[in-house]
Amino acid sequence: MNLIDIMRASPVIPVIAIEELPQAVPLAQALVAGGIRVLEVTLRTVHGLAAIRAINEQVPGAIVGVGTLTRAEEFGLALDAGAAFGVSPGLTPALAEAARTSGLPLLPGVMTPSEVLAAREHGFEQMKLFPAMQAGGLGMLKALAGPLPDVTFCPTGGISLETAPQFLALDNVACVGGSWLTPKDALRNGDWAAITALARSASALRPS
Repeated sequence: MNLIDIMRASPVIPVIAIEELPQAVPLAQALVAGGIRVLEVTLRTVHGLAAIRAINEQVPGAIVGVGTLTRAEEFGLALDAGAAFGVSPGLTPALAEAARTSGLPLLPGVMTPSEVLAAREHGFEQMKLFPAMQAGGLGMLKALAGPLPDVTFCPTGGISLETAPQFLALDNVACVGGSWLTPKDALRNGDWAAITALARSASALRPS
């Protein structure tokens, strides 16, 4: 599955930080049950890789990727855990080379037009606008669409259920990233039904 197809498989990609490993599988099951299949499990906690492996093995239908890739050596570890794609907060030559040599589809983070151009020179046409709101949000994405119509974005950072439809309506946006699908209180209480309800609302966001 290529990166653009992965991005289009869910209107919202939840950004997940697993604090307790036993939460990983039921959380993924709850999201998939609500129609959100593409999951970004970040390396912000020590459980990231183990959570990816568990979800990949135990949650049919989930397309699980690795987030917060910041070092080249993490690409091989992510592939070993079963990650289907990777997401980075930015892009360096070392990360671009690791993506090329490992074969892991990478969604690199960009914030400025120059960073978009640099990522495209490395062969990337799908990118994460991050942090989206600080980077200019809707206005920046509309401005980038003119000179760079071949680039497709997943804006992430500060987007909510209420604002997501405005981003998804743009031609150069395939999906958005968000953390609102995994509220800490629901995770702490194991309220998987609440997370499924949030996922169901998110999965209905894509404009017809």
